[in-house]
Amino acid sequence: MKKTVIYKQINYCSIKADFYGTGRENSPVVIYIHGGGLVWGTREEMTEEMIKLYTDNGISLFSIDYRLAPETKLQDILEDVEDAYLWLQTEGAKRFSIDPKKIAVVGSSAGGFLALSAGTFKHKPRAIISFYGYGDLLGGWATSPSKYYLEKDLVPRNLANALVTDQPITEASVEQRFLLYMYARQHGVWIEEITGINPAVNKEALRSFCPIHNVTKEYPPTLLLHGTKDTDVPFEQSVFMRAAILKQSVAARLITIANGEHVFDKEFHNPIVQSALKQVIEFLHTHLTEKDDL
Repeated sequence: MKKTVIYKQINYCSIKADFYGTGRENSPVVIYIHGGGLVWGTREEMTEEMIKLYTDNGISLFSIDYRLAPETKLQDILEDVEDAYLWLQTEGAKRFSIDPKKIAVVGSSAGGFLALSAGTFKHKPRAIISFYGYGDLLGGWATSPSKYYLEKDLVPRNLANALVTDQPITEASVEQRFLLYMYARQHGVWIEEITGINPAVNKEALRSFCPIHNVTKEYPPTLLLHGTKDTDVPFEQSVFMRAAILKQSVAARLITIANGEHVFDKEFHNPIVQSALKQVIEFLHTHLTEKDDL
């Protein structure tokens, strides 16, 4: 059964999360972070099949909203994610039958980036899973006009501007905001839109937001999943992130989805996807149900 909570209230903005329990005592829990280029998405995007994948395997789920860009910039978005983690550890442990010492963070696409960023927080999760995420905001794939999106009809600037509100928002559908994202990717301004920082002027400021440049030996064990034919986030982003984690002698593994596209897991019943999801659950069981060593 779903339970919706407000985990953060800031400047008249209520930020929500949905909790799905297992019916078991002191279960481990996953914080799930949706994608959407940081400009759209909602905690309610999780399919029933994906929810059951976790809960049927003894893992509770905490699917969160966060303030969206460009109305809110990345620094504050990251604070929302960390605040969700801290709320779950404290208030969540009082309200739900979870073990607050056994929390993993899972995210998809932009949510994968935020999940990878959680490994750089002061309060770190026990494990991280990134579905087709990215660790580098300085690469040309992010800062230059996207060849893939330039093949589509150009989005006029006035249309993109009309999709931006004058107040912080925490939920938006792909239909409402995809053209805003496409405009930003077509013109190479996406990173500046989500961070407020011009990559050409201040690379060092952006570097602090890149998980790949901030991995330490305290980084959590990480599982990455990525399709080789991803046209939105290059497959190499996960290859490079895995290498950066391994360099610090931290466990990291990449599940390669041959010919997989962006959001490959929407083909839930595809045998290749099912095999990958089985490995996701095994990874979580390994790192969340082992004897508590904290």
